[in-house]
Amino acid sequence: MKRTEAQSDFLEALTKTSRKIRTAFNQRVTAHGLTYPRARALWRLAERPDMAQTELAFELELEQATMVRLLDRMEENGLIERRQSADDRRVKRIALTPHGEEQATLVRSIADQMRQEVFADIDMEDLRGLTLLLQTITGRVADLEVQHVPA
Repeated sequence: MKRTEAQSDFLEALTKTSRKIRTAFNQRVTAHGLTYPRARALWRLAERPDMAQTELAFELELEQATMVRLLDRMEENGLIERRQSADDRRVKRIALTPHGEEQATLVRSIADQMRQEVFADIDMEDLRGLTLLLQTITGRVADLEVQHVPA
């Protein structure tokens, strides 16, 4: 196998794996009345409470308009509260409600269960090596993004 074929095969496998993980996770959270974007937002907000709306949009890689619609629905469903920042009145901080915290706990348990199933018999050294490889690739792709930004 040529190097370019191996590289292409790797990237295709990575893309396919990512899609399958997302699909499986989405199936599990929708069974509990959540959507994939809401589940991701709940997860992030549980990890970093009181995050600014713009920070959350950046972390989830969502456009601001999409983020606003997502947060509107989450607020309507009693999952979050928007609060004005004490530092800057233009900034909205997002806080989980008690119901949102319960749902975030559910999302974490679904993710934990999936990880246990996916990585059950995978060697930890193999996993660490692959993680390092992916971090290297991510850094190189980030460098490419910076190099190719139009002036």
